[in-house]
Amino acid sequence: MGMTPKGGLYLALCCVSAIAAVGSVFELGYGNPTYGTTATAAILVLSIPITGLLFWAAVQDTKANQK
Repeated sequence: MGMTPKGGLYLALCCVSAIAAVGSVFELGYGNPTYGTTATAAILVLSIPITGLLFWAAVQDTKANQK
């Protein structure tokens, strides 16, 4: 069996948070961030663990549905 809708949602949100992290790195590294340094740094700091947790949740959901 493949991925469940819940696992797909976890993976989609994981991708969005990873994109937010990469975008924050570029914003902080190459100029004046659009939303300010504090907000952009907060987005970066929060999106890194969220990305990992969502990826882990997607993998766990898929593994649970393979049995």
